[in-house]
Amino acid sequence: MPLFRAVDEHALRKPRPRRWRLRNPPHESDWRAHEGVPSLTRLCLLNLADNMKEVWTKDYADNYLNHYVFRYIMGPFNLLPGDLVEELMWLLGCRKQLSRAALHLLLVPQLKNLSLVTCPSLVIPSLCVHIAACCQGLWSLDLSGALQLPSKFLCETLQTLPALRSLSLAGTPCDSSVIRTIVCRCRFLRHLDVSRCHLLSPAALLPLGGAAFSPSSLSPSPIPSASCSAPASSPSPLPLISLLALDVGFGEQTGDPAVAAAYLLLVLPGLERVALDELTQACCLIQHREFWKADEFADKLGIPRLEEVWRERIQGEQGKNWRKRREGNSPNKEDETEEEELILLNGYESEEEEVAGAEFPDFPDEAEDKAGVSSQSDLILNLRDVKGVSCDCVGSLSHLCPNITSMSVNIDVDGDISPFASSIRTWSNQLRTLSVHHPGPLADLLPALQVAGSSLTSLTLEGVKTSPQTPLLEIIRGCPKLRDLHMSGEPPGTRQEEGADDHLGEPDLPQLPNLCSLSLSFSYEHSQMKPAMSWTSLQRVLKCLLIGSPSLEKLSFVSVPCPLNGVLWSLLFGANWARRHVRASACFPPTPLERLQRIDLRRTDVLMGTVNMIMRHSKRLRFVDLSHCWNISKVEYLNRKSCDRVQVVWV
Repeated sequence: MPLFRAVDEHALRKPRPRRWRLRNPPHESDWRAHEGVPSLTRLCLLNLADNMKEVWTKDYADNYLNHYVFRYIMGPFNLLPGDLVEELMWLLGCRKQLSRAALHLLLVPQLKNLSLVTCPSLVIPSLCVHIAACCQGLWSLDLSGALQLPSKFLCETLQTLPALRSLSLAGTPCDSSVIRTIVCRCRFLRHLDVSRCHLLSPAALLPLGGAAFSPSSLSPSPIPSASCSAPASSPSPLPLISLLALDVGFGEQTGDPAVAAAYLLLVLPGLERVALDELTQACCLIQHREFWKADEFADKLGIPRLEEVWRERIQGEQGKNWRKRREGNSPNKEDETEEEELILLNGYESEEEEVAGAEFPDFPDEAEDKAGVSSQSDLILNLRDVKGVSCDCVGSLSHLCPNITSMSVNIDVDGDISPFASSIRTWSNQLRTLSVHHPGPLADLLPALQVAGSSLTSLTLEGVKTSPQTPLLEIIRGCPKLRDLHMSGEPPGTRQEEGADDHLGEPDLPQLPNLCSLSLSFSYEHSQMKPAMSWTSLQRVLKCLLIGSPSLEKLSFVSVPCPLNGVLWSLLFGANWARRHVRASACFPPTPLERLQRIDLRRTDVLMGTVNMIMRHSKRLRFVDLSHCWNISKVEYLNRKSCDRVQVVWV
């Protein structure tokens, strides 16, 4: 029976640092795929999840949920370690089995990470009151998509969570009052996601940089001022290393997003991961020192002018480099110990002298300052992962951010792609992840990918246009280290007349031995049952990809404009023949499709017999999507060979 319990003192203690890691894979079925046998702990959690509705939540939902309000509930779940409760919630969320009663039972004080992204409809004010009362030791909170949560309740909830390190409010009614509450109460925050928060203007993010950047023209906060009185006096910015704020605000004045982004880049020196509207325009403004464009913006909001902020950032970088050089030239440990003893004997300098020395150090000659900031016109940002990059100003980004390893680029319909191809040389041999949205020919991207492709492990191409002459094999050849390859675009507009050439014996065909995830998706008309087979030579590319990628775990071919069944059948036939003839070999290499876990073949010409061959061949397979496959009838689907381990979807 639920009982009251006093506030848990352990939840109020300062959390100890620990190593962050991704505990759960993206899909529930993936836990079986990692070498097969689940652990005893996972089996117990699966049993709990299976009986959650009929056993564990039934009594509470029938007798207490709508009749009583409990701060803590004594029961089996408050005795579980926090990480097991988190894993149980994740399992229920993947199965769409999280309910209001289950959340009341699982919101326990030992929780450190809480994600409700799988059930945003359950995030209502009453649940937030429960979170604020029971989970005050949270380190990570994800309320993305919670549209039914007014900003007032967001503020009241965040006031009780001072230990937060990560907060995701994407797609919520977050506004400027929520940002001010975050600045006041969540002083340890390192990751913030407010993407798609349309009630939040770009200027409302400026308080993240400290009290000096709290715009005076914004409406007063609806939360009690006493709750923010102490921390708000601190001028220091939040220690953010990740800020995601794409698609915020409704109808902002032209230029405001770029100026606000420039301020944020300068006042948050720890940023490494950024997604901001007009990010590249902000970098262009800083690189060319066009600070006068931000004067009206600064005067309107009553904040320091952008040039002043830039000079302070330059001075801070110079001081940092000076201290690094001083540490690098320091004597050995014995000399350092003797120096420390002399300092203790002679007494410390006053705090004022220390602060003055830290802020205005006696620099050597500027000629000696070769690291980081060499002159007042140079500034290096620490960004490594950027999203929302536009192609026209990518040159300024390459000057300010030479350490980028992950990038998402948007290219306009009539945009010039040549600046991107030339600027990407800055990050060659270091770029790991690249995502490009280009509503033009895929061939336009070939020069840029040949420059940066040698180091890429993940490549995403969206909106591209294809033709029978698209150099897809050349693109693959330029990216030999890929682990993830995703392409979505338009199929060729004209039908290819001549058949595909089959030259799989050529030794120069590209190989992707590390490729784990492959997705090729083409647009289609919903009124058409079959896509036009306008790119028959694509079969050769698909064969090459599947033969040269023995590590594939996730495969998606959606509405491909070429016959696919023959490609899959020939690969499986060859793999089975090879397996029979080399069965005695102890080091037999994996065959194509052998390690598959998930396969999506929507709107293709695949046959049910080929699918059965795949299920027999791929022992790790757990999910198959055959929706709108016109060669598979309902009778064939119902009469398919039963396989308990594989979930098959057919519409």
